[in-house]
Amino acid sequence: MELPKFLLGDNTDYPDSIFIVHTEYPRFIINLENDEVEWLEEFSKEDEEELANETENLIEAATAFYDREVSRYQE
Repeated sequence: MELPKFLLGDNTDYPDSIFIVHTEYPRFIINLENDEVEWLEEFSKEDEEELANETENLIEAATAFYDREVSRYQE
């Protein structure tokens, strides 16, 4: 089974938070309430520098995924 690239997460302990889980490398969880990112990978210094450019694109993709999912629920 192949996992989707993004998963929508919810937790009643954080009622105002909206979590998106990115399941591909680099794996992370973003809280869309405050754009806080929790990386699920260990990075070398070189990786960190390379990912700095990609991070913004990944956050935009996670936000677009959320917007798409919400619009589908509303239909």
